[in-house]
Amino acid sequence: MGTSTGITTRGRLALRAAKAAAWASQKAGRGKGSMIGGLIALKIDPTLMKQLGRGRRTVLVTGTNGKSTTTRMTAAALATLDDVATQPDGANMDAGIVATLASNLTAPLAAIEVDELHTPHVSDALDPQAIVLLNLSRDQLDRVGEINMIERKLRAGLQRHPGAVIVANCDDVLVTSAAYDNPNAVWVAAGAGWASDSVSCPRTGEPIVRDGDHWYSSGSDFARPQPDWWVDDENLYGPDGLVLPMKLTLPGRANRGNAAQAVAAAVALGADPAAAVAAASVVDEVAGRYSTVQVGPHSVRMLLAKNPAGWQEALSMIDPTVDGLVIAVNGQVPDGEDLSWLWDVRFEHFDGVQVVASGERGTDLAVRLTYAGVEHTLVPDPLRAIASCPPGRVEVLANYTAFRDLNTALAKGSAHA
Repeated sequence: MGTSTGITTRGRLALRAAKAAAWASQKAGRGKGSMIGGLIALKIDPTLMKQLGRGRRTVLVTGTNGKSTTTRMTAAALATLDDVATQPDGANMDAGIVATLASNLTAPLAAIEVDELHTPHVSDALDPQAIVLLNLSRDQLDRVGEINMIERKLRAGLQRHPGAVIVANCDDVLVTSAAYDNPNAVWVAAGAGWASDSVSCPRTGEPIVRDGDHWYSSGSDFARPQPDWWVDDENLYGPDGLVLPMKLTLPGRANRGNAAQAVAAAVALGADPAAAVAAASVVDEVAGRYSTVQVGPHSVRMLLAKNPAGWQEALSMIDPTVDGLVIAVNGQVPDGEDLSWLWDVRFEHFDGVQVVASGERGTDLAVRLTYAGVEHTLVPDPLRAIASCPPGRVEVLANYTAFRDLNTALAKGSAHA
């Protein structure tokens, strides 16, 4: 079943204009052109997203951290059923979503990553069968705003889609609140390593009390639901006594939680659980994240983190036996220009690792590392920072534009070589 037959004459004009704009962008050497194509298409026909979603069974994936990884795993799991439209590059706002759907008009399934702020209106346009809610924590305050406001907007948006299956992380207080009233919630104990943004109940303002894995609001009956799916270090557990061994290619406890939610979403759309686990398990990199590249005498593994919760999780993945660790921080608009969150991240546990502070805001990072008691050097250029490490294995942890620019520089270097 495809969607192309349901597109209006105006929509077809918008798609032709998008294709022409993308072609011009590629010819001018300005990238693939999918974003500019999506922007132009929406200017011509603002209803195009709705038209492109018609006739598809869609899963939306949102949250502060793990969207791209979980979307990739969800797409892999759904591909056990049929062809899937999904973003290759994490473009998760309207233009990127339209470009993704337009690039595969016939796929009957879609796994779409969505920015938290955009999820309500994207849900209205695409009428998804399932919505995956990963986590909510402070991100770019200068763009996104206060996190409880995001939760309230998500909650209101979900209430407009009572038929959708909401695959929600019951370990995250804010996500649980957003999904709590939905009649089709599927609860996944996906973990929540960051609790600093959920010390009070988003519904009553009363303190959240934690007792092991369980949590509850001291001012109401709002509490952690019983999970339908959960993970440990070996297995994925599901409804009706389901137990499936799950050995992922991607590192970290958080990615086991991401995989559990991806599998739960695919199963909600009819996938076989064992086949879904097998498909999600072989995902090995996501837009360059977790990839290993050779840079001279250094084997470099790339990790991306964008906010305090993501940084804390990524830091837990650092191998303490590496020969060097480069931490690169920029403060451009996509990163959020306010880097005060550096003081919320625990950098204290790097004894014995050679640390290099880098990036456009490397000096800010160096000050934070000094107060954390972490011995380090300061080399603003990330490529030179890698070169300053002893030969061997180097891990690079970078925020968004630092990660993007370093990947570009590495690609140019390998092409030149």
